[in-house]
Amino acid sequence: MAAEPPLLRLDGIGKRFPGVVALAEVSLDVRAGEVLGLLGENGAGKSTLLKIVSGAERPDTGTIEWQGETVTLATPHRAQQRGIVTIHQEFTLVPDLSIAENVFIGREPLRRGRLIDWRRLAREARAVTGRIGLDLDPMTSVRTLSVAEQQMVEIARALSMQSRLIIMDEPTSALSDAEVTRLLGIMDGLRRDGLAVVFVTHRLTEATATCDRVAVLRDGRLVGTRAVAGLGMDTLIRMMVGRSAEQLYRRPATRHAPGKVRLSVRSLATGGTAARGTVLHGIDLDVRQGEILGIAGLVGAGRTEFARAVFGADGRSAGSITLDGTRLDPRSPRDAIRAGIGLVPEDRKLQALFLALAVRHNFSIAALAQFLRFGLFVREHDEAAALERYRRTLKIRMSSSEQAVVNLSGGNQQKVVLARWLALKPKVLIVDEPTRGVDIAAKAEVHELLDELAGSGIAVVAISSELPEVLAISDRIITMREGRVTGELPAADATQERLMALMTLAPAGA
Repeated sequence: MAAEPPLLRLDGIGKRFPGVVALAEVSLDVRAGEVLGLLGENGAGKSTLLKIVSGAERPDTGTIEWQGETVTLATPHRAQQRGIVTIHQEFTLVPDLSIAENVFIGREPLRRGRLIDWRRLAREARAVTGRIGLDLDPMTSVRTLSVAEQQMVEIARALSMQSRLIIMDEPTSALSDAEVTRLLGIMDGLRRDGLAVVFVTHRLTEATATCDRVAVLRDGRLVGTRAVAGLGMDTLIRMMVGRSAEQLYRRPATRHAPGKVRLSVRSLATGGTAARGTVLHGIDLDVRQGEILGIAGLVGAGRTEFARAVFGADGRSAGSITLDGTRLDPRSPRDAIRAGIGLVPEDRKLQALFLALAVRHNFSIAALAQFLRFGLFVREHDEAAALERYRRTLKIRMSSSEQAVVNLSGGNQQKVVLARWLALKPKVLIVDEPTRGVDIAAKAEVHELLDELAGSGIAVVAISSELPEVLAISDRIITMREGRVTGELPAADATQERLMALMTLAPAGA
């Protein structure tokens, strides 16, 4: 009896963009009832390959077979008609519509051919959300849902399309550990139902925990496809970056001694001024010159809210902020920037970058006054020279300063944001999730850069949901829960277990 063909087979897929070979002779297959991990550094070709499979791009060379038949996936709609659905890293939900409306958007059940059958819509939405354990009223507005719940609505929409292959692009990047565990369980259920899942992630422990096989891309070429069983982490890292884990950045055992207190926060609270997120209650902390202070906490701990309050992006109801001994009252980000505080926000695409603009404009936007002549005309030569300095220092990979920043990899986008603040020579730099959506090699480069910034005298506050990252880069670690500080440890004394215990303690005074 002949073996059943793979659900999807790619043979010799190639794609070129001006001056760039994005993919070269990539051949792989995806089987029904398996989770295939698609791994590689930023810029390895993963996004281009996903766009080709989802119908958003056409390959220059090679063929695509779907269930044994050679096909042309001319548009995403054509791909969806065949059962290939992509869940993008940036959600495509309509916030003001309900769960049911988002699940069946454009495919709503009708009465008399033109009126939406609301009862049937809710019933069918409940049936599909029930498959993945989303136990909410189908008519709930998506705007009120958590990130994890919105992720589940995206999966429910894919299931409602009778999909056979679901592509998940970085689905866990904004989820807590508990939410990640739940999502991986849902993926396991999809596999048991006979669906195929292509899972893109930078978190290698997730890939080895849930995937049957992994396909690794590097510089647009397929390095190999391997079964996860028996695959060591070091082998996987070597496939991705061309060198072993030991050759990636390791923080020096001996560190520079932190200097005087640079940033001091006392009794910081947001109270009724908090427009969104967790309310802060009496935050006290100091950050010294040349120190990296790590802030750890679970989702809802108030880490991001603290960063926004210090940066003047959100209001404060109480408390004081002192910078180099001088009282500071930032009522806007402009006030904080003028005083010497920079913030690399959690969501670089939404809150830090102008995606349609060139790298040059994104770099100089905050320090534009440095490059103006008579306060009106940009000295483009000086602007270009400054960008080139930081391009070399930070190893930013870009084709030119005029390249649209949206076309850079996630790691290089993050470096552009860092370069923007370095051009202002800040006294304090707050980095919120510094390596979210960044591959393992670029992550090592960002960690090294943060260490160098601290070595130059900048006080660095690093907020991360990844405990190994907090432990790797910090001199000292603060833990938070429900808007309060719950503990403080020197990094040398900290472990994941001790930090987790502090992160889950009921805060004093709660």
